[in-house]
This record gives sequence, structure tokens and C-alpha cells, in this order.
Amino acid sequence: MTKYNRFSRRSFLAGLGTIAGFSLSGGRVNAAEEKQLNFYNWDTYIGETTLADFKSGSGVEVKMDLFGDNAELFAKLREGNPGYDVIVPTNDFVNRMWKANMLEPLDHTAIPNFKNIAPSFQDAAFDPGRQYSMPYMWGTMGIGYRESKVPSIDSWSAVWGEQSDQYAGRIAWISEPDSMVGMALVSLGYSFNSENPDEIQAAVAQLTRYKKNVKTIAEDNGQDLLASGEVDIAVEWNGDIAQLRSEDPDIKYVIPREGSYYWQDCLCIPKDAPHPQNAHAFINFLLDAEVGRDLAEYIEYATPNEAARLLTNESYRNNPAIFPPNDIIGKLEPSLYLSEERSALIERLWTQILSS
Repeated sequence: MTKYNRFSRRSFLAGLGTIAGFSLSGGRVNAAEEKQLNFYNWDTYIGETTLADFKSGSGVEVKMDLFGDNAELFAKLREGNPGYDVIVPTNDFVNRMWKANMLEPLDHTAIPNFKNIAPSFQDAAFDPGRQYSMPYMWGTMGIGYRESKVPSIDSWSAVWGEQSDQYAGRIAWISEPDSMVGMALVSLGYSFNSENPDEIQAAVAQLTRYKKNVKTIAEDNGQDLLASGEVDIAVEWNGDIAQLRSEDPDIKYVIPREGSYYWQDCLCIPKDAPHPQNAHAFINFLLDAEVGRDLAEYIEYATPNEAARLLTNESYRNNPAIFPPNDIIGKLEPSLYLSEERSALIERLWTQILSS
């Protein structure tokens, strides 16, 4: 796992204490379950010592596998759970997965640290009453770029428009079909969640036309390509760019003036999870205030955990790349799951873009 910033291990274990049969943060670990948990997560999306700390307090060994995007996660579990206990889908895929009967309902009594979540995140249109998901991190997608190589940019035209011609061969897109098509829609003045076939086709045509300027379509590692100098511009998640910026101030992040979208990654238990009690205990552990603080400062995405945010350092709490100002938030749309037909259409059109 690639990380750019390294925070020292926090000494919170002694302060929290351990009670037999419970995790560090109060979530019950069932003695009848084997001390294992299988975690399916994004790359660079867990604290440096989080899994070891959970094992120290609960005795549960966590095995973590990585996926590159939501489509890969969905495809992996669509035909049946291969053995995962906790997964981290984005909000629109949470909605898509529970409608497809791919998620287990959560037992809120086993997740008392839900109280730490900010009120604005305690309910969600994509999961009313938080029946199937707990919020993990939230953020935006925009453009990361190397300032010494690229003049200041503020438009999607730099990555799929006329401006991109001057950066040919130095651009990375991200392999996120819904995100890419949605942001192309926004760049043309349409809604990120448009269901209008003509508008969607126009966005696909825009991406297809300027794909010639793209060096690579990255599997969630645009920050690595920026760091190595393989590209100078990358469509990426704000947190991944924030991680890189902490080591390389030449890297900048911008939400284009046309707007973008905001997302919310969530902790869910997939259907037929082999260790559901351990899964609840692990989710509860991640929602602990001090654990959440360490996660937030290490990952550098925006935390929905208000108790954790109050403990974070000022450079994190007041970073506009992590917590955008209100005028920028006003230009953002949430990503929504609208229908299986639209999702299938986007995936089919994305395949056409890749082969063009």
C-alpha cells in the first residue's frame, strides 16, 4: 500500500482499555466466531496501525484485500459473497447493492459509536435510517496537477476539452465510469445524474474525442503517477491528492469551475458475511473518536465523525481541499443510483470509450 505521509503511532490503547469479549471501542466480539475478519477496501484507505490496533484490543486478525473501483467491488460480490465481512462501497453503490439484496442490515445496538457521527450524516437519502451503511469518509473528485509543469487550471477542459491538447500525453483519467461520465456531463452544463440519453451521449462523445490526449486511465493511482512524474495532470479523489501534497507542495488540487460531485464512502456488511459479529465490532471500532482522528489525519479525506474531527489538528480541520468552502460545495452534486438500466448503459458506453 502506497502512503505519502507517515504519522507516528498514537498511544491510545492504554487509555481505552480492553474488556473481555469486547473490542477497544465497546463493540462486542462473539467468542463463538473465529478471530478473523475479511476486509475489502480501497487502496491507501486505512490508518498505518488501524488493523494492528484492532487486533490488539479484540484478538481479531484482519485480512484486507483491495479493489480499484466500485464496479470491481460490485462485480466481485454480484454472484455471491466470496467471504468478505466488511466492504467500503460509495453511496450510490450502497443503494444499488441493498436494492439487489447484497447487504446485511446493521444492528445499531452493536455500533454504539454511531453517536459520534455528525447529525448531517446520521441519515442518508441513499440509505434511509442507515439500515445498511455507516459513513466512513466523504470528499470530492477534481484535478490534481503539478504546478511547476502546468499553469493554474480551473476547468475540466484541461482533461477533456480544447485545453487538454497542450497537455497531450501528460494526463491521467481515473477508471471510474459513473464518475467520468458524470463529470463530463457537468462540464457540458448538465446534471451529474442526468438520465437524458442525448446528454449522456454528448458527454461520451466529449470523452471519446479527447481520449487521444490521455496517457493512461488509472486504477485509482493517479497520485502515484503524479508523484513519479509520469503525468502532470490527474483526475483524482481529493484525499489522494492531499496525501501527496503533504510530501510534495508542487502538487495542487482544484475543483473545476463548472462543478463536480461529492461522494460518501460507507462501511457495510455484505450478505452472507462469515463473521458478522466481528464485522459489527470492527465498524464500531472505526467509528471511535480517537481511532477516527487517526484515520482522518492519515487518509486525509473529510471525516463525517464529528467527535473525531474535534480531535484533529488544525491543518486538517481547516484545509479547504479536504473541507471545501460553502461556495464550492454549492457547485457539487451528490452521486445517485438511479436505475440498473442507466448503470448498465454507462458501463457499456465506458467500454466503448476505452476501445476507441
